[in-house]
Amino acid sequence: MKKLLALSALLQTLLFASFEGIIIDKNTLIPIDKAIISDSAKSVKSDENGSFSIKSEEKYYHVKAYGYRPYTFSSDANITTISVEPIKVKALYLTFWGANIYSKTTARILDIIENTEINTIVVDVKNEYGSTSFKTSFKQANDYGAYKDRTIGDIENFMEVMKSKNIYMVARLAVFKDELQASNNEDYAIKKEDGTIWRNHDDMAWVDPFDERSHKYTIAIAQEAAKVGFDEINFDYIRFPAKAGLKLKKESTQENRTKAIESFLYSAKNRLRKYGVFISVDTYGNICWEKGDIGIGQTIESLSKHSDYISPMLYPSGFASGSFYFEHPAEHPYEVIRRSIKNIEPIIDSKRVRPWLQYFKDYAHTKKHYEKFEVNEQIRASDDTNTSGWMLWSPSSRYHEEYFEPSKK
Repeated sequence: MKKLLALSALLQTLLFASFEGIIIDKNTLIPIDKAIISDSAKSVKSDENGSFSIKSEEKYYHVKAYGYRPYTFSSDANITTISVEPIKVKALYLTFWGANIYSKTTARILDIIENTEINTIVVDVKNEYGSTSFKTSFKQANDYGAYKDRTIGDIENFMEVMKSKNIYMVARLAVFKDELQASNNEDYAIKKEDGTIWRNHDDMAWVDPFDERSHKYTIAIAQEAAKVGFDEINFDYIRFPAKAGLKLKKESTQENRTKAIESFLYSAKNRLRKYGVFISVDTYGNICWEKGDIGIGQTIESLSKHSDYISPMLYPSGFASGSFYFEHPAEHPYEVIRRSIKNIEPIIDSKRVRPWLQYFKDYAHTKKHYEKFEVNEQIRASDDTNTSGWMLWSPSSRYHEEYFEPSKK
């Protein structure tokens, strides 16, 4: 038996070469600990000296470190010191319908990026209806007509333009809210007690997070986004509907719900590993304050196990009157953002937090317009809590260049 084990170990050594190196910050040359180095099948982490060793026969490796751009290198390059570029993500959301290299919306955002601190665009790759912004090679989605309303005709050209401007690209995918997928797969669509498909207030159907077919579907589209060069995959609607009395594949307990979402993220992490992309997840803002999963399968602890960044939607208007002891939370943008992020510091390092911030009129309280002061107070709070950056949500993707700091590029 001992001889067989020794022979097995020898074969492993012969089959898999050990690649060693050091990960450092490109600007400061300081070693980076806990950087994630991956081939297509496994990952290792760098130690406090930035050193790592990975046994692999593969040619390409990917490096992910929180607060840095993803980086890919080849073992053939004979590089043992790998420098990665720091980035504090400062993002604007680009609506599905505006995502076109020739659209005025995209042109305006590119102008803002050219002249200000903004360095990132969040693009809808799969929206809540289930439409994809470009035609993928995923046959199942194409058979449902997911590409028919696509706005990006030439995704390669679109990404080439963005990369030529050094823009960090985030692909946003709605996960379980998906009218196209649900209506074409009634057997795993979420249903009402009478067995008919349930739709929410905007007449959209959802697929059951307990069913792994719904996991594989969105992850396949996420792979398509990774293939064309997105730096990060952002999963939205990665939850159960906030609605009781629905018919699901399993009993809707907190344990079952959180395990289902964890399972999705575990699969996504493994399937996306070979592309070296970051994974971020969107959550309700009140997840920063609740101990349970608020009935939707999300907790900071469970989501952070298999994702890189947590992106709570910390819109001050989304908090009820009396939250933070404020009658109207939307009138206190700095405090809402800062207190929420500080509250989860014991659970997750703030450099793994990148909040969504409000860039729209207060809809819940005084109807206050969010202008330069309110936007910048949110940004200041995010910066003061040492997050990895922030993302601004404007439903119409209309932004004001004068709200942002001038470019230091």
